[in-house]
Amino acid sequence: MTHRIAFQGEPGAYSHEACRDARPDMEALPCATFEEVIDAVKNGDAQLAMLPVENTTYGRVADIHRLLPKSGLHIIDEAFVRVHINLLAVPGTKLEEVKEAHSHLVLLPQCATFLKQHGIRGRVSPDNARAAREVSEVGDKSSAALASELAGEIYGLDVLARHVEDFDNNTTRFLIMAPEAQTDRRDKGHGMITSFVFQVRNIPAALYKAMGGFATNGVNMTKLESYMVDGRFTATQFYAEVEGHPDDPSLKLALEELDYFTNYLSVLGVYPAAKTRHYE
Repeated sequence: MTHRIAFQGEPGAYSHEACRDARPDMEALPCATFEEVIDAVKNGDAQLAMLPVENTTYGRVADIHRLLPKSGLHIIDEAFVRVHINLLAVPGTKLEEVKEAHSHLVLLPQCATFLKQHGIRGRVSPDNARAAREVSEVGDKSSAALASELAGEIYGLDVLARHVEDFDNNTTRFLIMAPEAQTDRRDKGHGMITSFVFQVRNIPAALYKAMGGFATNGVNMTKLESYMVDGRFTATQFYAEVEGHPDDPSLKLALEELDYFTNYLSVLGVYPAAKTRHYE
């Protein structure tokens, strides 16, 4: 049986690179949308899902926090991908021949300095990997793509310039999700992360009181984000991540106190912190 990990995008996307790096023994399955990625796992076409949640340059990935609680999947790992942007062109092209560079709207501004220096116009494409594919198909030396080296390998393009992004800290964080939770693991080297969502009760200072349990029990909360539920301004849900395992005495007490002040609490995953978490 072929084991697959599903991702959103075309072959050569940075999500594809995340799959290859984190699960090199699995076949990467491209999907058109995040919903299709989740469905691929739920219907058995793939065993795992690779979903981006945030990027150091443009922040939270839209829609992901809304999809995670309803997905029926569980977070089992996290992965970080350094987003290196490369100028790709058909074989034999010289840099001075390139007049246009196609890529996703988010990537183009990140290469503004390089494009200006070389007099190259940026052109928006729905996807950076798609841009690479279309450059390969058209075969025009005046058109290039800004994408990953993996995209260049897949579509047979030359790398005219590597790492042309303006800043050297552009990193995307991904969550690897599976049908079943894996809560029995322990990682003493880098520690564990617990992700959960909750809604506070409609009482004064409910959020303040709910967070108090983490402070008094010495639990480090690394993330707390709010977002609307079902498009209503009065219904707010929170996504949180803390260091530790729910079976740890301190975190167990903190979650019990949180539960008292919430009307909804769901643990999305318990997983080892990635080795690169503190270096990205």
